[in-house]
Amino acid sequence: MNIDVAATQLAELGHITRLQIYRILVRAGGNGLAVSAIQQQLDIPGSTLSHHIARLVKVGLVSQTREGRVLRCQAQYQQLNKLIHFLSDECCLGS
Repeated sequence: MNIDVAATQLAELGHITRLQIYRILVRAGGNGLAVSAIQQQLDIPGSTLSHHIARLVKVGLVSQTREGRVLRCQAQYQQLNKLIHFLSDECCLGS
């Protein structure tokens, strides 16, 4: 991962609503959650939720799949692990 990707992902997670969405999806596990379930937990308008989810999708932290009429979101753990690794990769090298 390069610094530009990491900075972009961290910037998106730096917004309270997007961080809440991401934490909800991480807790949900590999199956993710329907957008409606996320909306129930956060109690925000659908258009606002869609905007925030789209930004997380754009930076690769969330994916979406359509199951009939249901739009399901999943946290992308591989991207999360890459971001965590990027942040901790050079730990203690300067000491």
